[in-house]
Amino acid sequence: MQKTMLTLLMVIGAAIGSVSVATAKGRLVIYCSGTNALCEEEAKAFGEKYAVKTSLIRNGSGSTLAKIEAEKGNPQADIWYGGTLDPHSQAGEMGLLQTYQSPNLDQIIPEFRDPAKIKGNYSSAVYIGILGFGVNTDRAKQLGVEVPKCWSDLTKPEFKGEIQIADPQSSGTAYTALATFAQLWGEDKAFDYLKAINHNISQYTKSGVAPARNAARGETMIGIGFLHDYSLEKENGAPLELISPCEGTGYEIGGVSIIKGARNLDNAKLFVDWTLSTKAQEVAWQKAKSYQIPTNTKAESSPLALKLDDLNLIKYDFDKYGDSTMRNYLINKWVNEVKMEK
Repeated sequence: MQKTMLTLLMVIGAAIGSVSVATAKGRLVIYCSGTNALCEEEAKAFGEKYAVKTSLIRNGSGSTLAKIEAEKGNPQADIWYGGTLDPHSQAGEMGLLQTYQSPNLDQIIPEFRDPAKIKGNYSSAVYIGILGFGVNTDRAKQLGVEVPKCWSDLTKPEFKGEIQIADPQSSGTAYTALATFAQLWGEDKAFDYLKAINHNISQYTKSGVAPARNAARGETMIGIGFLHDYSLEKENGAPLELISPCEGTGYEIGGVSIIKGARNLDNAKLFVDWTLSTKAQEVAWQKAKSYQIPTNTKAESSPLALKLDDLNLIKYDFDKYGDSTMRNYLINKWVNEVKMEK
């Protein structure tokens, strides 16, 4: 009898213990605006850790925001991971997100613990990416031009047809560039600059990472974007020089948000916890070769990641430039005054 009771107590104890462990079952549908490798590795690591079947659809930040808005009456995904914070912030303004305060927020850089315009933890910050440009030094030598060091250099006539940047209608990277120039020089001078470099642009790509790949292959000499994308191409052997422009530059915060009406809400919350953890932020560079700066203060950075203390960064106004009205205004103005002149 005593042996039977002891066995029963052990079974009950094991059952109680299993309830206290963070576990999840079922599915999770992820919209991802990071690189393919980042999206796939994070989804895979999360799925294996928590026994969750993950489904993944990758698209740029602007395109993903449009998709979430179109599906608001019948959400098709649970989580939005990666991509610049500005469209995440806009989604929060539009009532498309579910608030969630992760227990891992106390490990995040303090100023980035609730970074979107609408406060209440509608989005969280998972990485920092620095805006700049990469220069193919072989192509520069071939053309007999010096490597540019400043934003202003990109207006020079010798770079005609040698610059690529993404289209801000589909790319959060390009919108960060718009907002950066407006904060550096004011709106009028920023648009004068955009019109000036427009003459040197060979292509406005759909995604923010495409100019890095094209510069790495020598299809263009200069690509404007986030420098971690150029670090990866350089690691793979491309003759690239990474430039943090002399006038100063902006940066992105990579966001993660739960979509309002998520069908797998518990798993979505667990995914946010995961992306803010030291393990997930180290998986980003160890497995996915994604060399952004971690937001988790305890996470180890890649040796190829830039150091915040070494950079001349503007005080990026996420409240103002993450505002949906401002974002739509700047993009529409760019389309009408810059792109239409192409």
